[in-house]
Amino acid sequence: MEYEDNPISIKYYVKKYLLKNRDRFKGKNIVDFPAGNGITSRILKEIGAIPHPFDLFPEYFNIPGLKCRRANISGSIPFDDSAADAVICQEGIEHFTDQLQALREFNRILKPGGALILTTPNYSNLQSRLSYLLMESERFHRFMPPNEIDSIWMSQMEITDEIYFGHIFLIGIQKLRLLARLAGFAITGIEFTRVKTTSLLLLPVLYPFIYLSSWLTYLRHKRGKEDSVREIYREILGLAVNPKLLIDGHLFVEFRKIADHKKVAASLRSRDSGFNRT
Repeated sequence: MEYEDNPISIKYYVKKYLLKNRDRFKGKNIVDFPAGNGITSRILKEIGAIPHPFDLFPEYFNIPGLKCRRANISGSIPFDDSAADAVICQEGIEHFTDQLQALREFNRILKPGGALILTTPNYSNLQSRLSYLLMESERFHRFMPPNEIDSIWMSQMEITDEIYFGHIFLIGIQKLRLLARLAGFAITGIEFTRVKTTSLLLLPVLYPFIYLSSWLTYLRHKRGKEDSVREIYREILGLAVNPKLLIDGHLFVEFRKIADHKKVAASLRSRDSGFNRT
């Protein structure tokens, strides 16, 4: 209860979300990856869902009556195609070396229309942007930039040759939206967690510049484009100028599987004309 009832922890907001949606998830197969110590899987069980916990190091999992299986996201999750109603990826994607592959794997195991609920530290808020500007660090006054001393969180070669990295692969909302689209997902909702004080103080100073720059860029690029392209640009613009995203401590995003990731890959269009083989 130390974390799940503490508003400073993302587990508090995940619990709040699951309790709010208990009727929706009751009786549903929910994959929890990475499952960590199992708090989320336990809450899923308590609300009547059927949790399926997986983790690179299931040794940390400690929930009586539930078993966590080992899974390596750079390989595959041992779960059938289109068998999960939802996937919860809580504080995981910032550790994954191949984020697109991870999202494609989530797409594989989800049913059509299934939900991907994903949380990660918000690399789009103003505090994070300032930290990157000053020192290329997650938080310049608390952490060194990613490095080979502090960023190797777990390496147990006798168990797995996969290294559990720290926050080397932090991701902002725009890149997350793009990778999710490439993997067959669309954003259906964003839950807001807690305000970062530094970001809130920076907002009145920086927001006019962000808003003006984003709109000018949008107006410039939408000219002459077809409606489908303009729709994509409008979504990007909306995320760029959303004040809540600029001050929120975490990204807490729900996606819906709208297509099989293989079909998405086959439908992509190249900007370039291709290779001249003559």
